[in-house]
Amino acid sequence: MQPIIEVKDVYHQYGDTEALCGVSLGIYPGEFLAIVGANGSGKSTLARHLNGLLLPSSGEVKVKGFSTQDADDVWQIRSIVGMVFQNPDNQLVATTVEEDVAFGPENLGVPSKEIRKRVDEALKWVNMYEHRQRSPHQLSGGQKQRVAIAGILAMHPEVLVLDEPTAMLDPVGRQEVLEAITYLNKELKMAVVLITHHMDEVVLADRVVAMEKGKIAQISTPRELFSQSELVERLGLDVPQVFALSNLLQDYGIKIDVAFNPIELVNALCKLS
Repeated sequence: MQPIIEVKDVYHQYGDTEALCGVSLGIYPGEFLAIVGANGSGKSTLARHLNGLLLPSSGEVKVKGFSTQDADDVWQIRSIVGMVFQNPDNQLVATTVEEDVAFGPENLGVPSKEIRKRVDEALKWVNMYEHRQRSPHQLSGGQKQRVAIAGILAMHPEVLVLDEPTAMLDPVGRQEVLEAITYLNKELKMAVVLITHHMDEVVLADRVVAMEKGKIAQISTPRELFSQSELVERLGLDVPQVFALSNLLQDYGIKIDVAFNPIELVNALCKLS
């Protein structure tokens, strides 16, 4: 399978600071990829290269063969790769939810009838259709973030990049957004790139990219990453709560399989009876 996004030996500098140092990565259609790392590791800088918000100091990023450094292709690239940031208020521009979701396709010149279809479709995908007439600023944090995601979805991207979308949300809002992201990936087969500090979110991914000082320290499955305690500690990462709990039970002499999600933990506990 050909990658939909190719990052080839990318370097990026902010003044004298080298934020990315020779990063190479392929992102594939339909996959769920998480990017993790300590503050300053380069994960958000990498995310902004995926749709041309930032350009490499050297190296190249290609999206379906289009180079992000070609100004003539920038709108084509951003129609393929949509981006959602951690503060939804920065992406909400209209007076009602449905007007906000329509903003992107209107700017792309999509016909009015098609816009109506896309808006309704996108709001249903994120379970916000019943709120379409409300003002975005009357919504909860999780609802606002789902509207921001719907606004990107209405432009029919093939890849959704989310830069810490749950960082400013309470647990209920986080769960709402994660359910929407999971649905888009598993049911609609949309590629998802999730940058996050929450390790409980990482276990949802197919692959995880661990960043360290502007370089890729490891690309693996979440299970492989969290099984390497020395690497996790070096990178300054936490571990998922369920994983930590199953390890704690082992430390107390309870012979239980290591678990990475609640279902695995329940199954492991059932085996004890």
